[in-house]
Amino acid sequence: PGAAARPRPGSRGRAADDPALLGDLLSVPRTHLVVDGYNVTKTGFGELTLAAQRDRLLSGLLRVAAGGTEVTVCFDGADAAARPVHAPRGVRVLFSSGEIADDLIRRLVAAEPAGRPVVVVTSDRAVSDDVQAMGAVCVPAQALLARLARR
Repeated sequence: PGAAARPRPGSRGRAADDPALLGDLLSVPRTHLVVDGYNVTKTGFGELTLAAQRDRLLSGLLRVAAGGTEVTVCFDGADAAARPVHAPRGVRVLFSSGEIADDLIRRLVAAEPAGRPVVVVTSDRAVSDDVQAMGAVCVPAQALLARLARR
């Protein structure tokens, strides 16, 4: 497995939390979007139950996947009761088992073939630093939440 490639979308100097930058990144062919599930949902939907948070995020990501982007969402925990009954078409949902979702995200990015554009959505600084060192582009949770809200 090689290092993931950094997409080169022509960001035009956009800030990392600009939803338009995320749109540019997702327009790069073959991009794999990896989402730190609870990091995003607790930022945007913290008042909801965990199940409702997951459902809301996954329904929003369905629209992203429909645009041709490969989408993987990683959640902490291996509890079968925590799993959604049915993941939306085009959205792969993974629950970490025996590790935290942060480590699962790191493994997913490390396993990508050389040249594959990878975008990770997380506001976790340690995860962000690690995946960027592997060649992924990282955007904060708020950028994805803003993009999902405007659709």
